[in-house]
Amino acid sequence: MTWQRIQAPPGLDPPRPVTVRAQTIPARHVFPDHAHDWNQVVYAISGVLTVTVEGHSLVISPEQAVWLPTGLRHRVGSLLGAEFRSLWIANEVGRGLPQNPTVFAVTPLLNALIVEVTALDGEEDADGYAGRVTGLILDQLRRAKALLGALPWPRGGSSLTALCEALYADPADPRGPEAWSRELGMSERTLARRFEAETGMSLRSWRRRLRLFKAIELMGGGLDVTRTALELGYGSTSAFVYAFRTEMGCSPQAYMRGRRADMRHG
Repeated sequence: MTWQRIQAPPGLDPPRPVTVRAQTIPARHVFPDHAHDWNQVVYAISGVLTVTVEGHSLVISPEQAVWLPTGLRHRVGSLLGAEFRSLWIANEVGRGLPQNPTVFAVTPLLNALIVEVTALDGEEDADGYAGRVTGLILDQLRRAKALLGALPWPRGGSSLTALCEALYADPADPRGPEAWSRELGMSERTLARRFEAETGMSLRSWRRRLRLFKAIELMGGGLDVTRTALELGYGSTSAFVYAFRTEMGCSPQAYMRGRRADMRHG
């Protein structure tokens, strides 16, 4: 199934100093390659985004965002649909922020500030409140922690994209390297070599990270641990809890309790 292009409106004004754009991205829709004369934060308050920059693609959840410096060509889309928020940040207020594309953690406070500044868009700022919210957003961006945990994605148009899309849609898909190599018309060795070349990970490691990524998404949407384990294809709840603890250093229940506490105090 092909992806549909989203055309940006013409004559967009530069940010003064921060502009937020709110948009729904339908499933399998994408903004094609483009660049801006200003910095950008790519973020979804719900759903999952696929971001391609400098030939590398990755998937980010609502707990993550991507910082894109001025002039960097990029592409943004969503496999399953997302509520997209794009923050455009003028160069003069972007000092102290990264000079390279960066994935970073979105704190509950930063999420709330982005929601608030979106609600204020277009209103007069007679008392300076919107300016103070903008200042807090910039402070949060400067304090944001860079992440390595985004889910890498094959290059657009690669035959491996179909594999990753299928596994993302159904993490419980039981097909292994042998079945997938037949499906894609290549040897297992070629599949392994190409997958690592395009994602920087083995297929096995990628599937493990995918399951972790989806687990956080599913539990954040209200699914309990048992149902999440079944959705991800684990043979038992205990197997899922063990895998989650190995990757995250805590149980799924403890992780979600910490996340809810962060949201209350963020």
